[in-house]
Amino acid sequence: MTLLDRSYSEQTELFRTLQGQLRDRWYSMEMLEQSDVDLLVVPSLSVDQRELLKIEGFIHYEERLLFSLIRLWNPRTRLIYVTSQPLPPIIIDYYLQLLPGIPFSHARDRLLLFSTYDSSLKPLTQKILERPRLVERIKQALRSEKAFAICFNSTPLERDLSLKLNIPLYALDPDLLYWGTKSGSRKIFAECGVPHPDGSYSPIWNASDLAAAAAELWERQPTLQRLVVKLNEGFSGEGNAILDLKPIAEAISSTTSHEGRVKAISDRFCNLQFQAATETWENFSGRIGELGAVVEAFVEGEYKLSPSVQGRITPDGEVEILSTHDQILGGPNNQIFLGCRFPADKSYRLRLQEMGLRIGRNLAAKGALERFGVDFIAVDRSNGGGDREWDMQAIEINLRKGGTTHPFMTLKFLTRGRYDLSTGLFYSQQGRPKYYIATDNLQKERYRGLLCNDLMDIIASHRLHFDTGTETGTVFHLMGGLSEFGKLGLTSIGDSMQQAEQIYHKVVKVLDEETKFTGANSTYSHPSIPISWCGGDTG
Repeated sequence: MTLLDRSYSEQTELFRTLQGQLRDRWYSMEMLEQSDVDLLVVPSLSVDQRELLKIEGFIHYEERLLFSLIRLWNPRTRLIYVTSQPLPPIIIDYYLQLLPGIPFSHARDRLLLFSTYDSSLKPLTQKILERPRLVERIKQALRSEKAFAICFNSTPLERDLSLKLNIPLYALDPDLLYWGTKSGSRKIFAECGVPHPDGSYSPIWNASDLAAAAAELWERQPTLQRLVVKLNEGFSGEGNAILDLKPIAEAISSTTSHEGRVKAISDRFCNLQFQAATETWENFSGRIGELGAVVEAFVEGEYKLSPSVQGRITPDGEVEILSTHDQILGGPNNQIFLGCRFPADKSYRLRLQEMGLRIGRNLAAKGALERFGVDFIAVDRSNGGGDREWDMQAIEINLRKGGTTHPFMTLKFLTRGRYDLSTGLFYSQQGRPKYYIATDNLQKERYRGLLCNDLMDIIASHRLHFDTGTETGTVFHLMGGLSEFGKLGLTSIGDSMQQAEQIYHKVVKVLDEETKFTGANSTYSHPSIPISWCGGDTG
């Protein structure tokens, strides 16, 4: 009997049996200096692919988990990394040469790379499953009794691959995916007593019900200026849209009936302010029927930040807080994730940790595993007087690796340091607190045409690389998207926020100078990060 011949309940039971083997293998990887494990990395963005189309060069986001190669510092760890298209050897060399104290050739011998040679609009995991011979080659390369897999996010596709390879998956059971949707997040916030914007809790599946829910929210809060409409499974803020209520308020009276208000809102849906530049109401409304949607109050405020807290649930059920960040957002209404800085503002980072623990324990009780992140909006309500008074509102839960995962894990693996819950700071083994600024979206038209080799020349000539001696400098990623899209990711690490900022801006300045004769101007670039955002920690 093949796997596909088994019933869903049988497959579920097999998966749970595999997951029961995870604890010892995970413990060996995380806790032992000489861990003897095989790690399969499947960096598939297994989300709605039409939503990913809104992100330029999204296929290169498979490179974001290349920080996992730093695990090869352990001389007995073996690692398999699978991508849609082959990775340029120079990118692999770049990561392996970051390993302190490990001969390059020794690490390279313990790394196996596979590719599907398929750039189609399908999740990578689906591409792998559609190639039985590739699945078999991966299976033969793994020591099944010592192996487990990690992924960007877990869906039935990743569960199927786990079963075919007969290795556990260190990730969420796909049956629990609902708790990472917008509506599922809001229900958990309510269960945990975590403040969050007023809005709908159940998924909405059509435009008429969406208009009715928006009208009910407006009637509960008549002073609202804007509402946010979110696809229930949107990605990186690209599935969000803003409804401006001011024009509607001007067109109706205070005595307008509920039905009249619903109609007025419905008529304005074609004027939604979409965060994705290419989005239209015709397409967006069709996606509502497929993915569901929620509507919630837009959090207003003159001085507003977007912090997040990241944690994980271990195979033995423990909840750990890993980090806090202040996210850097862009787009028409600052809804699109561009990058982050670590750590979050000191005036609220411990509150973030506390709320993150409450949410993580709720998720653990539901059976969740591995990574979770919670995004917040923080608004200063002090009216410019004295200490800031932060109003914290939880926005959504991400049950996957996200834009803040790879910079933090890069720092952790390179320094092998520790996160201190009492301060919310990260300390290297030398006892130095570390700070960074990271982005996936350093993108300029003038960078198009730069090859990875060109970037390496620039890094070497201007000494932009990460220095393992001082544990400061920049680690680059998304390098595969540089030539075609002029897009690059980087994490600039310093001993203070000011130093991290200086390192970051030096990289941007050098890249701009090296490409100044291309005759093209920037079309979309990562915003300048002012020193005033440093949150008071100067190191």
